Amino acid sequence: MPRSLVLGNGNSLVGFDANYSVRDIFYPRVGDANHTMGNVCRTGFFIDGKFAWLDDPAWQRKFGYVEDSLVSDVTLTHPGLGITVRFEDFVDLARNWFIRNLEVTSPSGFGVGRAFFHYDWFIEGSDIGNTVLYEPKHRSVIAYKANRYFLIGGQVDADYGISSWANGKKGNGAEGTWVDAEDGVLGKNPIEQGSVDCTVGFDLGSVVAGQPRRMTHWLCMGSRLSEVTVFGQDLIVGKGPDTYRGRTLTYWQVWSEKDHRHIDEDLGQAATDLYRRSALTARTPVDNHGAVIASTDFDITKFARDTYAYAWPRDGALVANALDRAGHEDVTRAFFTFSQQSLVEEGFFLHKYTPYGQPGSSWLPWIDSHGVRTLPIQEDETGLVLWSLWQHYRIHQNLDFVVGLYSNLIVPAADWMVSYVDERNGLPMPSWDLWEERWGVHAFTVGSVWGGLDAARSFADLFGDVGAYVRYRDAAERLREASDTHLYSAELGRFPRRITIEDDESVTVDTVLDSAIYGLWRFGMYPPDDSRITDTMKAIGTQLRNGAECGGIARYTD
Repeated sequence: MPRSLVLGNGNSLVGFDANYSVRDIFYPRVGDANHTMGNVCRTGFFIDGKFAWLDDPAWQRKFGYVEDSLVSDVTLTHPGLGITVRFEDFVDLARNWFIRNLEVTSPSGFGVGRAFFHYDWFIEGSDIGNTVLYEPKHRSVIAYKANRYFLIGGQVDADYGISSWANGKKGNGAEGTWVDAEDGVLGKNPIEQGSVDCTVGFDLGSVVAGQPRRMTHWLCMGSRLSEVTVFGQDLIVGKGPDTYRGRTLTYWQVWSEKDHRHIDEDLGQAATDLYRRSALTARTPVDNHGAVIASTDFDITKFARDTYAYAWPRDGALVANALDRAGHEDVTRAFFTFSQQSLVEEGFFLHKYTPYGQPGSSWLPWIDSHGVRTLPIQEDETGLVLWSLWQHYRIHQNLDFVVGLYSNLIVPAADWMVSYVDERNGLPMPSWDLWEERWGVHAFTVGSVWGGLDAARSFADLFGDVGAYVRYRDAAERLREASDTHLYSAELGRFPRRITIEDDESVTVDTVLDSAIYGLWRFGMYPPDDSRITDTMKAIGTQLRNGAECGGIARYTD
């Protein structure tokens, strides 16, 4: 469920598809309301009587970002129109503005050129009760519903304001205002309400061969009208869009270089560039309030009627650890605060959460096949948040921050893990695996729980909590002994991926080789050079490795 390119600032996120059409507009929380619901928002050009949207297959596309930034660098060429368009798009670092800088060139020039931008509105995730209108004071179109406002404006060279617009109905036989653009002329309907879309146009004039025509298009987002007008477009026009491009570009370049290790000297510039791009990509779907969103792509809604725009504690813990190691404490602090606020009273994390920290939709049942209550959880998620928090403290030594999480996150989560143990074998009680497919006692979960208990032991030692220190130390030791006795399979010569205790209390060993077994050493339970671990990892490396050029490791064998 990929998007070819994403831009954001932690409050707003814009996603582009493979044609470079806008598909997703999130605001004011990443992963919450998608105001287009993943539908295509078209960009098109009218040149001397010919027209093409960006989904025309004749476009030749080159995608990328400006170096070490979240500013796009995309070049599109259409031989039939005879133009090349370079986009440098970004979401401002501090304001919820999506700004698009375009440079249009033609090797032969053109007499009449126009650019069109279409928006298919589902404000707050619904096409009911939306309004689009032309606002003459700001020479823009405004879309709104309740406390969500979107101003659509721009300028060609120094001349600000849209040249034309279309506001109209969609659905019930109406295709949308984008159709109106294809003859190069928009109808200028002043206002429409209900299920609506809008298209704005800019007159590019005539262009001499080889000479660029520059224009800027913007979408200002806000919770009230003045936020997108006086404190939106007026600021862009007053200071100039280049001001905001410059500060956003500089911010992300500085942000991406927080890790001061000399990676380029050790691994070369290509590895350095990939590393920084990876950090920026990991940052984009993280909401500024701490939710680490799994995916902001909405294509899945077409068949599943749900999204992956939720925060899994496991995902967040692993992403936070990567960002911590890259020096981004500002982002990870918010995640751990979000985690503390999301922990249920019993001391564990639920399956997944909304960007507001409320329980997300789930397919994990609350009863088993006998009607007995079970917990709809993946226990590894609880263990990994504590493990990641201790790694966070080891790196940043921010005592004042973690002390506030000790009594209301670390202790309740660790105490629950101590209690959630099967007395018959000393292993954790069953829960769902990280793939969300199987119920049982999983190797990955065992390693994650041990990592969480060991982290809690370290925190208890740090704060002089002797009773808790002993409690978590002893629980971790018992868990490792139980794993030695009941999880490791001498017959296999390695660890299995899970065991299940059947109704007659017999034990079934799941012998399928699974890459997630690596969790037994990754979170510290076993040293990586333990012979049982090396034998297990050799089997994974041999049997699950993808032999294709792209490489990689499969989840598990069939």
